[in-house]
Parts: sequence; C-alpha cells; structure tokens
Amino acid sequence: MYRSAGRPAARFGIERDAIWFLLELQEEVGEPTQAFLMTTGQARDKGRSPEQLDEAFRQEVADVFCQTLLLARIHGIDLTSAVNDKWLVWTEQGIGS
Repeated sequence: MYRSAGRPAARFGIERDAIWFLLELQEEVGEPTQAFLMTTGQARDKGRSPEQLDEAFRQEVADVFCQTLLLARIHGIDLTSAVNDKWLVWTEQGIGS
C-alpha cells in the first residue's frame, strides 16, 4: 500500500513526508462525500448506474481508510492502541453498547 500510494508523487518528484500524507488524507476525505451525494441523487450521477455509484462510494471510503493507515504509519502511531484509548474506553464504561 505504501509503495502504490507513492507512485504519483514519485512521478512528479514530490517527497512523501508528513505534510504530504496529511494533505493526501485531506484530499481523499471529500471524495466519499461527493460519491455519497451521487448515490442519493443529491449530485449528478455523470451517467453512472446505481451499482457503479455504490462501488465508487465503497472505493472512496477505502481510500480514506488507507490514507489514514499511511498517515499513522509515518507518524509511528499504533492504531490498535489509539482506537482502544479513544473509542473502546466508552464501551468499557457501558456507554454506547
């Protein structure tokens, strides 16, 4: 995943540093919104079928997930621990279960 994310950057001589990964994530975050709006008829479907729109939405969510993993990797973040600390603490306290 790390290598494939760098192909466009390498082609244009862009260094994949912490700023690059943050900006890539920011760019990706808007794309599921657009895809979702298309699936719900709130944006132009650009001639795509409902199945194609659903697939595009799934792919855009996957892009955000993968960019998040890459950002965490470059910062040395243990996502399992971070998720446990940030999210699972609520279930341990009986909130949200």
